[in-house]
Amino acid sequence: MKKLTYLFLFVVSMMLFSACRDQQTYADQKNREHAAINKFLADSAVNVISEEQFEAQNYTTDVSKNQFVLFQSNGLYLQIVRKGTGKAIKDGEHVRVLCRFTERNLLTDSVQLSNVIYPLYSRFVETMDISNKSGTMTGRFDKKSSLMYTFYGTTTVPTGWLAPLRFLNIGRWDSADSEIAKVRIIVPHDIGQSNAVSAVYPCLYDITYERK
Repeated sequence: MKKLTYLFLFVVSMMLFSACRDQQTYADQKNREHAAINKFLADSAVNVISEEQFEAQNYTTDVSKNQFVLFQSNGLYLQIVRKGTGKAIKDGEHVRVLCRFTERNLLTDSVQLSNVIYPLYSRFVETMDISNKSGTMTGRFDKKSSLMYTFYGTTTVPTGWLAPLRFLNIGRWDSADSEIAKVRIIVPHDIGQSNAVSAVYPCLYDITYERK
């Protein structure tokens, strides 16, 4: 009976040790992620502003001052390079949106994916179906025209890609005065694409959004 008791305690202690080890490993990964983000902010002389200042500036960021707004709820950093000359996606509206983007892994400081700088992938215009439900954006990549789906195997649009949409005007390039919405975002792993989620790394994105 004592042997069974000791065995049980040993198994439980090993399980607890393993859990603690895994938790510490994840904590280490998150620390590396935070360090990578902070390094980029410092190296790029980013001027981080609060959500209150962002609101006071009519939900814009001053690119000349290299402003990024930090959203405390999810850790997203957002710079609105161009707000766009189209219309905001209204509540209840379903829109097909076309994107050009470059994805950089901040942990390795390397470009992972782009339909802008890589000629091989330039024919892929990232296509997303976006819905606005009571201010919450959801989206799915079109399997037939999506590098993100091709490389990461899911049609679900990351939260990090969706978050800027409520501050943008999504339109078409239909005149000389048209301006396609563009953002630069730092996306922590937990609101990023599937590989970033599993490997725990942040990504820097440059993304344009155009209404189809």
